Amino acid sequence: GVTPPRVIYEPDPKYADAARQAQSQGTVYLSLVVTAAGLPEYVHVVKSLDSRLDQKAVEAVKQWKFEPAMKNGKPVAIVIAIEVNFKLD
Repeated sequence: GVTPPRVIYEPDPKYADAARQAQSQGTVYLSLVVTAAGLPEYVHVVKSLDSRLDQKAVEAVKQWKFEPAMKNGKPVAIVIAIEVNFKLD
């Protein structure tokens, strides 16, 4: 009976200039721990898109804030997967 964490602050990743020029777009898959305080830790790439965009995705997710996962009414740390999408406008 664990309720999952919920994102409450989610700044968008910045597009790497070289990746924009190369017209790279798609999804970076990340894994991370959301702490009981609602902070992301141990953010790492599970499935790469482009090394420049992978880095931008990690940088962005490290700034995210979460409402933590709850178990028996208490906040707990949990491992989650996140998708970060890059799409050229």
